[in-house]
Amino acid sequence: MSVVFWKELADHFSSRRFMILLVIIILSGLWATYSTGQAIRQNTDTIPSQYAFLLLLTSSGDTLFSLATFLGFFGPLVGITLGFDSISGEYARGTLSRVLSQPIYRDSFINGKFLAGLTTVAVLWGSILLLVIGLGITLLGFPPNGEELWRMLIFTTVGIFYVGFWLALAMLFSLLFQKTVTAALASMAVWLFLTLFVSVFSSAVAGMIVPDATTPEALARQQDISNVIDRISPSTLFSESVGILLNPAARVFGMALQSQAEGILPTPLALDQSLNLIWPHITTMFALVAACFGISYIIFMRAEIRA
Repeated sequence: MSVVFWKELADHFSSRRFMILLVIIILSGLWATYSTGQAIRQNTDTIPSQYAFLLLLTSSGDTLFSLATFLGFFGPLVGITLGFDSISGEYARGTLSRVLSQPIYRDSFINGKFLAGLTTVAVLWGSILLLVIGLGITLLGFPPNGEELWRMLIFTTVGIFYVGFWLALAMLFSLLFQKTVTAALASMAVWLFLTLFVSVFSSAVAGMIVPDATTPEALARQQDISNVIDRISPSTLFSESVGILLNPAARVFGMALQSQAEGILPTPLALDQSLNLIWPHITTMFALVAACFGISYIIFMRAEIRA
């Protein structure tokens, strides 16, 4: 498996399409971080320094999006780019039967390809985090505290699971269709549907279930139904996890009634309390990655491969 792993890792880091995506994501992310850092420096009296580094990830500053929002929207493209031709490309080039005729087992082949893609995602996400920390120290003049570092590291882990799902899904389509263009189009279609159209569908369903949302209770119930349907999308799971993890003052998902907020002190949550809120989201994303890759593994092990 190590032979396949290092070969795929070298191919990922040397491919032009990955380098183009890497440059776009890093430049856009650093611009968002720089503008947010400048805004924090100009408002040091109103912004507490305790969570200033978390604001570098969640605040938009003078830009249209925050770094976390940008990574949540364009991060799946990295996973799709790494996985849509992982198996179908081998079929198209006629190299799959040649590779498997060597002393390389099928499970070692597909495991090495998936782990190489996941390692590439981890290196990319970790590099962006280190750049944000370095730029933040330069702009703000002080390093992040221990809790900020832990929250940013967990954010990185959640991001790796999130992009890993799209990598596993693209590999699954690469096996199902065995054509590079078809696998890419199917992956992009699922990404667009789960990112853009699920929210429209959930709002319509919630409106049919609770048609007369004139009272605060009915409006909150309608929003809860919409949130439950939205969570079939990994993008919603990621955004909600980031909203709780990188904002210690956040306590609920979606809308909260005034009666529910009475008696609650406006103090930031501890890290373990924030993790308790988002733990179902993290385990669901991990399960989605495992399920997609497991299906791909079973299909590949049973596939008939001819020269």
